[in-house]
Amino acid sequence: MSNLCIIPARGGSKRIPRKNIKDFLGKPIIAYSIETALQSGLFEEVMVSTDDEGIAKVAEKLGARVPFLRSEANANDHATLADVVDEVLLHYNSKFKYVCCLLATSPLVQEKHLVDALTILQNEDFDSIRPIAKFSYPIQRAMKISKEGAVDWFYPEFIKSRSQDLEEAYHDAGQFYWMKSEKGLRSTKRGGIIIEEKYVQDIDTEEDWEIAEMKYNFLIKE
Repeated sequence: MSNLCIIPARGGSKRIPRKNIKDFLGKPIIAYSIETALQSGLFEEVMVSTDDEGIAKVAEKLGARVPFLRSEANANDHATLADVVDEVLLHYNSKFKYVCCLLATSPLVQEKHLVDALTILQNEDFDSIRPIAKFSYPIQRAMKISKEGAVDWFYPEFIKSRSQDLEEAYHDAGQFYWMKSEKGLRSTKRGGIIIEEKYVQDIDTEEDWEIAEMKYNFLIKE
């Protein structure tokens, strides 16, 4: 086994302050990602990339490693996820064959999805694999609203099309990204696994947070 798990957790979240260690149903939200990674048995090492000493202490207490603090260049609002991954891979100097970037705010992530995605990466001709979910409504019927409040179609040519005739569309589940370490996250040779919407929740607002807690409670009761 030569797999590394990177959990990025910047300290300067704006919309939800201290988001990555905010309490989620009794424990810091980052705990769910760390625990899932550790319990999966997929990784030789689970590390957290952070610029924040408080987050680092929480992560280490939960069993993850924090071998270094993120550079200032990769701790601002303009640094991309690919930049963060590159910094970590440079530190480890290609020690690992496969790398999974698991987001810190992914309490709904499932071990089976991590396993399935890795299997695809190992056996098919892709450089990275991510979970995706189908849009619940055809994106060809998307609408927009002007500053004056007028509503119009993005794609008026599809107004009369039957839903079953429209091409299905998917969105990034925003949970994790498996990749070959020599390729990093910048390769365009991407593959995906389709997961159910009940496992997916972007968490950018307080309302998102509440919905994620409801989904988690629902999944626990299944």
